[in-house]
Amino acid sequence: MGRSRVLLAAAVAVAVAVSVAAALAYAGGVFGAGSPAPGSTEELTLPMSDGAELACSVTYPENVPNGTFPGGGHPGVILFPGLGQTHADLLSTAQFFSGDGYEALACDARGTGASTGDFGLDAPRDLEDARELFGWLAGQLGNDDIGGFGLSLGGAEVWSSAVAGVPFKAIVPAATWTSLGRALAPDGVVNDGLAHALADAAPAARWDQSLGQVRAGLLAGSFTSAVQSAAATRSTSSRLHLLTVPTLMLQGRHDDDFDLDQALAAYRRLAGPHLLYLGDLGAAPSSNPAAEQAVYLKLAAKFFDRYVKGLRDVDPGKSGAVELAHDPWDGLVTTFAALPPTRGDSVTLPGTTTLSREETAVRGARLTGGPLESFGAGSVVVRYAGASRWTHLVATVSVQGSTTPLAVGAAPVTKPAGLLRIPLLDEAGLLPRGKRIVVALGATSPDGVFTDEEPSGASIAIGRFTLKLSLLRLAVSR
Repeated sequence: MGRSRVLLAAAVAVAVAVSVAAALAYAGGVFGAGSPAPGSTEELTLPMSDGAELACSVTYPENVPNGTFPGGGHPGVILFPGLGQTHADLLSTAQFFSGDGYEALACDARGTGASTGDFGLDAPRDLEDARELFGWLAGQLGNDDIGGFGLSLGGAEVWSSAVAGVPFKAIVPAATWTSLGRALAPDGVVNDGLAHALADAAPAARWDQSLGQVRAGLLAGSFTSAVQSAAATRSTSSRLHLLTVPTLMLQGRHDDDFDLDQALAAYRRLAGPHLLYLGDLGAAPSSNPAAEQAVYLKLAAKFFDRYVKGLRDVDPGKSGAVELAHDPWDGLVTTFAALPPTRGDSVTLPGTTTLSREETAVRGARLTGGPLESFGAGSVVVRYAGASRWTHLVATVSVQGSTTPLAVGAAPVTKPAGLLRIPLLDEAGLLPRGKRIVVALGATSPDGVFTDEEPSGASIAIGRFTLKLSLLRLAVSR
């Protein structure tokens, strides 16, 4: 038993006596007199080694064959809440895993919900919390057969703690980042929607004081040196090639905060067994249908059964497989052995439009064939001139008649004239047959992603621009 586990077990023995007694009542996985009821949930407070206390719940396994798990004890999973969530928001997820025989521990991140301590936005101290929670749950279980599952902020903590050596048997990061800097400022223009969501993840008074400049930069929509440094510290993309723990990634087709590339970059780097599920989950404009949650949680349970329980007769899928849910969600999923094959397509939209700060240049065209389905990074290449006080251009790509953009992107304008490439967020959507594709260029996007307006008197002349898309060779959605 490591030093951190010894310290934590001693602290818990004093501060959480009721929980420890309950754990001892069924040590080894055998439910006895006075033990918690299978499937029940208990609220508890777990002290961390620095004195902070985390508000948690533990949901006991519901289906443990004959009251025991082969080999002694039973497996566990630690659930990490997303932005704006508390452990209570993960109760249904905990109950799902409980039904598959897992003991599920979920806690409010420090500085959020009912937990004390300073909010650090997935800081090194949060990783130590993850390590100590792992040690506590292993003490409860009598083994270290534990998986990690996290959403957005919690998903980043799962990535970071696994990279830092927390010995999860398998991990499932969902709707999250591997490069926070790229998510916050794709191509150098701040994603204002995400920046404000991060700044509001905890009240100002609960933030770690050393991150004051970081929060101020996020609120101002400015990618300051402090924000850049914090984002780099909280990113794992450069270290994922060292990670061998089995990993199931759940990422959203339509997520303006953490686009597909956050997971695709990880997919290409991971050395251990890995699977990728892409669906309608995550931040806006994802619709997060309840029926889909049941699908990807079943996939996560099967993945944990194979790599946490070690059940070799369970096959979650060959490593490298990609499951692509249809768009919009219809209950169907198409499975690929690897990343699906794609092809490029483009259309040039001629014209000349002079914009003031509140105007947009809107042009449309029909792509031949169809239905088509975008997958992979696209761009809008713009020829412009006469840029006066104009700082950046935002591109919004939509399907005619839809209020939800297919993709958005932005790029800084640094010269008075030239050719500007605007990378689009990597989102995957259906382009129905016969529908026009509409591209709008301006200073902001209508979905709240890019909201920084141009200064008074700004103007720019937009010439022809070309929409370049990456498309599935064969659309799976209809």
